[in-house]
Amino acid sequence: MLILELTFTDSPERLAARPAHRSFLAALHEEGRLIAAGPWADDSGALLVFDVERAELGRILETDPYYRTPGVRVAGIREWVPVVGPRPGDHGHAAQPTATGSATGSAGAG
Repeated sequence: MLILELTFTDSPERLAARPAHRSFLAALHEEGRLIAAGPWADDSGALLVFDVERAELGRILETDPYYRTPGVRVAGIREWVPVVGPRPGDHGHAAQPTATGSATGSAGAG
């Protein structure tokens, strides 16, 4: 999984572009490529969790003009390996217990 961190300013262009960006994010979530996304409580930026390879994230960033909008800056991209919660390929599904009582991921589900 990849974590994208954004920083924001109160640019009017950013605020005007936000509704279309959020619609784009909703479609990515429906497809299982975006696990979660949202702004920091103080609206100084946002965190997005993607279940895609790095090349695919690059295509997403190129497709959505929000990332090039004044007032939006990509602060960082990091690979993340969760040990609790969704694992790559889970698309947000909870782990299911096995016959021994331990939880296993549902890779390939989705």
